[in-house]
Amino acid sequence: SAMFLIPFGKVADRYGWKRVYLYGVAVFTVASGLLAVYPSGSTIVALRALQGVGAAMIYGTGIAILVLVHSPQERGAVLGLNTAVVYVGLSVGPSLGGFITSNFGWRSIFLVNVGVGLLIIATTLLKVRGEWTEGSSGGFDVKGSAMYSTMLLMLMYGMSMLPAAGAYPYILAGMALLGAFIYYETKAENPVIDVNLFLSNRAFSFSNLAAFINFSATYAMTLLLSMYLQYVKALDAQEAGLVMMASPITQALISPLAGRLSDSVEPYKIASVGMAVTTLSLLPFMFLGEGTPLTYVAGSLALLGVGLALFSSPNTNAIMGAVDKRFYGVASSTLGTMRLTGQMLSTGIAMTLFAVNLGDSQIVPELYPVLLSSIKTTFTIFFAMCIPGIAASMVRGRRSNGGS
Repeated sequence: SAMFLIPFGKVADRYGWKRVYLYGVAVFTVASGLLAVYPSGSTIVALRALQGVGAAMIYGTGIAILVLVHSPQERGAVLGLNTAVVYVGLSVGPSLGGFITSNFGWRSIFLVNVGVGLLIIATTLLKVRGEWTEGSSGGFDVKGSAMYSTMLLMLMYGMSMLPAAGAYPYILAGMALLGAFIYYETKAENPVIDVNLFLSNRAFSFSNLAAFINFSATYAMTLLLSMYLQYVKALDAQEAGLVMMASPITQALISPLAGRLSDSVEPYKIASVGMAVTTLSLLPFMFLGEGTPLTYVAGSLALLGVGLALFSSPNTNAIMGAVDKRFYGVASSTLGTMRLTGQMLSTGIAMTLFAVNLGDSQIVPELYPVLLSSIKTTFTIFFAMCIPGIAASMVRGRRSNGGS
């Protein structure tokens, strides 16, 4: 998904957001159907990759369409509602998926995707009228797109291998390609990314930086807390899942309010408060212990949910409001790329600390104190990462309402 987000965002900007969105849903739906029919090791990997291509087409256009069909004065409210729906899905998905898998087998999950995909296609064709494009003359930047996709592949594959020594050649190659890509894009006639968006648009660049830091500092919390609750607190998976639902439920409740608030107050201010609350919510997790009450964990997760809700949709509002309509697809795709790369880095940090402290040992009761220490250290690092995230969020400045 990350590899193709920006290129498909550029394609959507030029040839139509609804068209690319529909193609993306169709690709994802077909891949899901094939996964249910041809489940083997090699086909699962290939078809999941195909799902990723379809998902990139969806991620790069969905937010752009929402922003386009609403005025700047109601943009935040719409994005807040969208964020709430996302977190409702994140809350319900695991439980619903477990029920479906237990009763109908794991292949049925992909068949559900087929049904949902067909419903989305039918609804879009029947209810979403017209097409939107900011198409312009000139060719598509194939070379730049290839450099971008290869660069991200190297970086993300390298981060997924951390802390193995073999990870660093990929990461270094990705960094070198990043430099070459930026240089090439400044010279390209029709760049896949207008580098000036980052160099001259402070609101856009710092909003994306804040998003990257936010995802990097929070995504691995699911992994960390699930291990803490199941190993240290001896909860089963279902009980641990119920405790951890405190965050997405809170996000779903607060996000619409945060979105509406960002329509009347500069969104960077709301997002900055959200980043600060997120940072504050990480503090309690640095002091977890064997005797920590579950109410302490759930309450801290609820506070995290408040912070993420106050940050997510206002920050998206700030990003989309900082660019002209012709960049909506690229802006939406850039935010998606920040999310995916931040999530990968977050997991890489957690797994590196586990590898350093635990090695390849099986997690047995004798190692629970070491596991707990590793979890607390990871939360300390995430807390420290959020501090520059607050600064990035605060210095971005006002939105330009470029899409109004």
